[in-house]
Amino acid sequence: MPKIHFIDVTNRDTVQASRISLAKLQKTMVNIYLAQMGIYQSEFCFPYAKHEYNYIRANLALKEKGVMGNLILEGWCRAIVRDVAASLPTGIKDLNLSISTSDQMIRYKFQGKLDREKVIKEMIEAATYAKENGIKTIGVNAEDASRTELNYLIEFAQAAKEVGADRFRYCDTLGYDTPMTIYERIKTVAQKVKIPIEQHCHNDLGMAVANSVAGAMRAVDGGVDAYINTSVNGLGERAGQADLLSCILALKFAHGAEKYEIGDQINLKMAYKLAKYAADAFGVELPINQPGVGENAFAHESGIHADGALKDRRNYELYDHELLGLDEVDEPPKRGRIITTGEYGGLAGFKHVYGRLGITFPDEMTAEHILELVRYANAHTQRPLTDDELRFIATYPDEMRLILTMTP
Repeated sequence: MPKIHFIDVTNRDTVQASRISLAKLQKTMVNIYLAQMGIYQSEFCFPYAKHEYNYIRANLALKEKGVMGNLILEGWCRAIVRDVAASLPTGIKDLNLSISTSDQMIRYKFQGKLDREKVIKEMIEAATYAKENGIKTIGVNAEDASRTELNYLIEFAQAAKEVGADRFRYCDTLGYDTPMTIYERIKTVAQKVKIPIEQHCHNDLGMAVANSVAGAMRAVDGGVDAYINTSVNGLGERAGQADLLSCILALKFAHGAEKYEIGDQINLKMAYKLAKYAADAFGVELPINQPGVGENAFAHESGIHADGALKDRRNYELYDHELLGLDEVDEPPKRGRIITTGEYGGLAGFKHVYGRLGITFPDEMTAEHILELVRYANAHTQRPLTDDELRFIATYPDEMRLILTMTP
């Protein structure tokens, strides 16, 4: 059965986004962490750009020394011969060649310089030149594929296959697709062309992960390997693109994903380390609700949820925080499974939190009295209560009631 692989494009697509960037050292560390996580390939550079030259040579040298493990280091360039020619001196052996295919971009981006026929001709010339000059694997990208007329997209993908392309990249460049439309379009391309398909989905409408997973599933159903393009923490152009960890978790734990196989040995213990490093390097804090690695990914406070999670974690958690290496994180704030109490907390979670502080109550009535004060205190501060605040409330309930009383 065909398999699903991950091609991370943080070091190419994300770094070209407005107002965020990485230093060459930071890009190298991202590559090392991707390798340690077991990711198939990193699209790590613009090999025709002169300022990338030494960074590329260094990373390829590290790859030769075994530092990058099995990670394939692949470059991106436009599907034109001069870009490929300028890339060759770096020693790069894997390339993705990109050109726009939608009528919108042919008409209003190329503005008469290219038509449909010439787009395919440019792509063929670039791919042929790359093959003839030692490029080992070639991916051919259809930019704005989701807005490209389907029969023309099939013609483009077929031409790429015939010229020796190893993969066809379906780019949902504007996040225009839905899981239903990409599922059907990928199915048609897979069945008609029989070429491995990459899904490169942007998040303008908030569906990048769903679209990527749906497209990959349909490529496999169509009999070809699938390659999901991702970025660490979902950062990228405009609203970003498919988050690496979210896509992996979806394929491992989502309903109906059981029959689809990830083709690489993914080490999810690296998930938090990679996400945290990228967040710090980009200067973009991890959202509190980031799947898997956000502060609240395994946090429970509401009465029903906290009670259910304490009885059996599977009541409110699909997977374990230990799987992602969160049990090994020692810097604050605490990650992984945590029970909090506050404005909407219940008695079970409240007792658990106070038990962690070494505080017990003589009877249910006392516990409920203090819980009520905790709820009001949290409603008053609108901030998580600190351990010392919780201790104060339990120790001095009468004074706390006065403090909370604001009537004139």
